[in-house]
Amino acid sequence: MDRRTFLKSATGAGVVAAAGGLAMPAIAQGSAKTLRFVPQANLANFDPIWGTQYVVRNAAALVWDTLYGVDSKFQPQRQMVEAEEMSSDGLTWTFKLRSGLKFHDGTPVTAKDVVASLNRWAARDPMGLMIKAIQVELAPVDELTWKWVLKEPYPKMLLALAKNNSPCTFIMPERIAKTDPFTQITEYVGSGPMKFLKSDWVPGAKAVFEKFADYKPRSEKADWLAGGKNMLVDRIEWVIIPDPATAAAALQNGEVDWWETPLADLVPVLRSNKDINVDIGDPLGNIGAFRMNHLFPPFNNVKVRQAVLTALNQEDYMRAIVGDDDKLWKPLPGFFTPGTPLYTEEGGDMLKQRNVAAAKKLLAESGYKGEPVICIVAQDMVPTKAMGDVTAELLKSIGMKVDFVATDWGTVGARRAQKTPPDQGGWSMFHTWHAGADCVNPASYTAIRANGDKAWFGWPNVPAVETEVTNWFKAKDLAEEKAAIGRLNKAAVENVVYAPTGFYLSYQAWRKNVSGVTSGPLPFFWGVSKA
Repeated sequence: MDRRTFLKSATGAGVVAAAGGLAMPAIAQGSAKTLRFVPQANLANFDPIWGTQYVVRNAAALVWDTLYGVDSKFQPQRQMVEAEEMSSDGLTWTFKLRSGLKFHDGTPVTAKDVVASLNRWAARDPMGLMIKAIQVELAPVDELTWKWVLKEPYPKMLLALAKNNSPCTFIMPERIAKTDPFTQITEYVGSGPMKFLKSDWVPGAKAVFEKFADYKPRSEKADWLAGGKNMLVDRIEWVIIPDPATAAAALQNGEVDWWETPLADLVPVLRSNKDINVDIGDPLGNIGAFRMNHLFPPFNNVKVRQAVLTALNQEDYMRAIVGDDDKLWKPLPGFFTPGTPLYTEEGGDMLKQRNVAAAKKLLAESGYKGEPVICIVAQDMVPTKAMGDVTAELLKSIGMKVDFVATDWGTVGARRAQKTPPDQGGWSMFHTWHAGADCVNPASYTAIRANGDKAWFGWPNVPAVETEVTNWFKAKDLAEEKAAIGRLNKAAVENVVYAPTGFYLSYQAWRKNVSGVTSGPLPFFWGVSKA
């Protein structure tokens, strides 16, 4: 569906709302204790360690608690942990759990559960892998205490355990956490404020969460993933509505309460409804991403990747996503979040001006043999569909053959993890986006890493990038951090770790009888109530 069709749908949504939802699927009105939420995408799988999809992370934050939680100032705060101690040489960390924590099956949370959960997390997370590389021992001390002994200091330990980008340190029972980290879990016993009702889960239709009566929230005020996660509703229903016009009508009719990512073109219609609030979902925004597979032709050749970057026009991508509102986007000649301390444009000239002739020259020099580019594009999410349509035309314009695979986000999530050749069920590229909160520094920025097989999907191997990641971790002050990030940005552009398609803001919308909705990198349900 193109933009003009969406605009027509927006008008239709208002008519449908006024007509009482006759053209809508039947969606029952919810009670004051049931919050009905339209997420950004279908919850097709539910293992927050196996993959990195935001929709899975967002659901997991309800079901599993974390050892620490990052607050809105990006500072790690204790969550499940009561106390920690670092030895004077920085080599031994000792942690103690808060007492009285329970899993959803009624069993106590113990240090054995934590150790198993950390082992599974560390096998998939970039910061976890860094810790694992210098680990001597990770072991329980007693029921509530465990220690982490290292070969060398790791000053950003607490940030690693608190960060909000996936995978997070979600704590599971030991028996579940011992599942191979490259195999999805099938049992969803959590430690967080809401229980996942597996029996009510219908992928593609709904996911249901129920308040866990024995959850023990912290006493501090909630702030992002930190503080007291006090649930004020008894039940949260995620209602999957891929069509934006249908979602808009459902919100207007009161059939759903909160829509995570309304289409920008529908915002005027929603704002005209006196019963609906509309605001920016996250002021730190999002970075659009054109992710290439560095393992196989054609994108294993740096000149082919450079050809794409040279021909890419970020304005085309941004207008496809957010429309004509220039306040919602800006060009991004780099990889880090605008307006944050480490933002840099160093080495970003390739992204500042489109040059199709130069791109064609690079492609010719690369020896490109006409291999089809397998573009796997999720059609059920507005940003990925919009970017995919632009990319298909971009690649054709420089002489590349395109095999456009229109699919859904759940399939993209599964297929992008495969390392098989593109013509054998693998892939050449996919689109996604990265929350600005994840892109403020390399510690939380999975997608910028370029350490080969240990890197994020696409598996770039760029030693110059990894050198600067190390330099950032070792930096003694902000000036050294900025210098390292400048060099990192330059190396990442030159080698095209991935192609940033621009920086953009997104809206969220909710009915005015819902209180407590805040902005941030994920929807925070604690503190949200419904009259």
